[in-house]
Amino acid sequence: MAAEVEKGLETDIVGRRLNYFNEVESTNSVATEMADDGAAEGTVIIAEMQTHGKGWMGRRWISPKDGVWISVILRPRMSPAHAYRLTIAAGLAVAKTIRSYGIDARVKWPNDVIIGEKKVCGVLTEIEAEIANLRYAIVGIGVDVNVDTDLFPEEIRVGSTSLKAELEHPVDRVEFLQRLFATLEYEYLRVKKDNFQAVLNDWRHMLATVGKRVQINTPTKTIYGEAIGVDSEGSLIVECKGGFLEKVVAGECIHLERA
Repeated sequence: MAAEVEKGLETDIVGRRLNYFNEVESTNSVATEMADDGAAEGTVIIAEMQTHGKGWMGRRWISPKDGVWISVILRPRMSPAHAYRLTIAAGLAVAKTIRSYGIDARVKWPNDVIIGEKKVCGVLTEIEAEIANLRYAIVGIGVDVNVDTDLFPEEIRVGSTSLKAELEHPVDRVEFLQRLFATLEYEYLRVKKDNFQAVLNDWRHMLATVGKRVQINTPTKTIYGEAIGVDSEGSLIVECKGGFLEKVVAGECIHLERA
C-alpha cells in the first residue's frame, strides 16, 4: 500500500516517508520509538491492524482490517501547552476529507469525527516535551473506512459507523490516505504559520457539539449542561444548571438526548 500512496501523493511533508506494517500493537507506540530515534517530520506509520490501539483516556481503540490506522510524527516549534491545536487541526482534516466523499461528517468535541451521532474517527495526540519546548508530537488517527462495524463489541457497535456503511460501497483507501495527507498538511501548516484562529473557525463551523445537552467526564468531576460554544483556544463552554458557565479544556464528551 505504501508505494501506491506515495505514487500519487501531493504533499511536501506529511507522508513523504511512509512505514507500512501488516500488524502492530499501536501505531502511536511505533511512531514514538521512531521519533526518539530521529525520524523526520511528516513520517507516517500505517498499519492494517492494531492489536492494542490507543484511544482517549487510555481506552483501547478497536482497529480491525479495512480501516485507516495511522500515526504522524510532527516537530512544530510550539509550547507543549498548545499541542491541542494539532488535535483540532487533525480532526478538521479528517472531517474535511470525509466530506469530500459527500458525507456530512462533523466534529464531536474534543477529538472525534461523527456522522449523525455515530463515531467514524478518533484522534489521539501524544507529545514529548522539555519544559517550554515541544520535541515532537505523535498524531494518531483511526478511521473506520471500510470496517464492518457489525463485528465490533456490542457496547460500541450501536454508536459506530464507517464510510462503507454510509456510502453503501467500499472506499479506495489509497485515495483516502492521499486526500487525508494533503488536507492534514494544509491544516498543520496553517497552525505552524500562526494562523490557528483560521483553523479554529473552520473547526467551529463543523462542530456538532454546540447546542447539544452534554455530559463531560473529566478526571476530577462530571459536568452536565448545554454546550453553548467554544472559546479562542477550543475549550468547550458549558452552561450548567442555574446559568453557571463552565469552561472545559479536556474530557470525554457525551451528547445527551433532550428531555
